[in-house]
Amino acid sequence: MENQKTVFVGVSGGVDSSVSAALLKDQGYKVVGVFIRTWQPDFIECTWRDERRDAMRVCAHLDIPFLECDGEEAYKKGVADYMISEYKLGRTPNPDVMCNREVKFGVFWNFAKSQGVDFIATGHYAQNINNKLVKGNDESKDQSYFLWTLNSDDLDHTLFPIGHLPKTEVRKLALKYKLPTAVKKDSQGVCFLGPLDMKDFLSHYIEPQNGDVLNVDGEVIGYHDGAVFFTLGERHGFTITVKGVNDEPYYVISKDINKNTIIVSNNPCLSEEGAGGGDSNKEYTLINSNIQNVSVIENKKPAYRTGRYTAQIRYHGEFLNCVLATVGSNIKVIFDNSILVSPGQSIVIYDNNVCLGGGIVQ
Repeated sequence: MENQKTVFVGVSGGVDSSVSAALLKDQGYKVVGVFIRTWQPDFIECTWRDERRDAMRVCAHLDIPFLECDGEEAYKKGVADYMISEYKLGRTPNPDVMCNREVKFGVFWNFAKSQGVDFIATGHYAQNINNKLVKGNDESKDQSYFLWTLNSDDLDHTLFPIGHLPKTEVRKLALKYKLPTAVKKDSQGVCFLGPLDMKDFLSHYIEPQNGDVLNVDGEVIGYHDGAVFFTLGERHGFTITVKGVNDEPYYVISKDINKNTIIVSNNPCLSEEGAGGGDSNKEYTLINSNIQNVSVIENKKPAYRTGRYTAQIRYHGEFLNCVLATVGSNIKVIFDNSILVSPGQSIVIYDNNVCLGGGIVQ
């Protein structure tokens, strides 16, 4: 077909990428399925060979070429090593965000570009509308939170074939196309690694070390086996030995990596400073931020950006009202109410359904 556009589809062996490939072929693209092979530690059950087999079966069924892209080094350095080093520093990284940036829209795109391809496509539940990242129509599956690093250059060559569909419709289409993956269960857990006990994973690289659990008054009320393993807001993984009257759940509100202590409270929104009546949890500075399609009002200190927005501080978390400000070259997110966010987490900004981008909490 003359002027037929070529698209490399990241086929993972799952139903979403399988339907994406089928839809694009129906739409007249020259479709090539590409399986991205990444790194797996030897203490985790190897699943990539099974996933590759399923991806090959889908491509054979659709009568499209199958290729393999080597993303092992990029994943090991850009996702796994990054994740481990961040936890060692007391921060809480998001491996799925980095996986998208370094692997799916990094190595995979470079692989496709080197072969003169027009587009890449993935099975993400998100939409590319006029080169803007938009939430997937199925709110229960929307994955735009994990894609905040994408800019207009990335979106210029990226397709999300199923982003406008509910998951139930994707399953129906898989059956309609008689795809080998039609009834396969959805994958869960960390990108490419699957279900993962993060503490168990990290303990292979970070030596557990017993430390004290403190209350907001600085009293020792329990113990844990490593402050690095905890994220703010967490309520499991430590032991309370001094029980309260009502025995309410405790939440981690602060941690000190150098002293190897964590502070817990029955109030999950309290911060260490907030325990003394402070109000420092409304404002968070973002580093490595990528905020698109937002104008700046000049001559204000700080230079407040136009409009009010909403933000997510975790995948499928509630959308919280906020405004944005520029502080030098960084972005500050100012929430209406105090919230608890760990350094290293991603805060993602939205204008209604449009994802404006995000950043990492300083």
